[in-house]
Amino acid sequence: MAVDVLCEVSNCVHWANGNQCAADRIYVVSHTGKEAEHQEETDCKTFENQH
Repeated sequence: MAVDVLCEVSNCVHWANGNQCAADRIYVVSHTGKEAEHQEETDCKTFENQH
């Protein structure tokens, strides 16, 4: 399992200095079912906007 999870979406509540993701868990989904062939077919559902 990855130790460091990087994220460049600085308006996410889980974003931390150094483009680190500070979420306890990461949830990634595919637009095409259970499998994806390209990263554009996926999304991180862990994102929460910093209002």
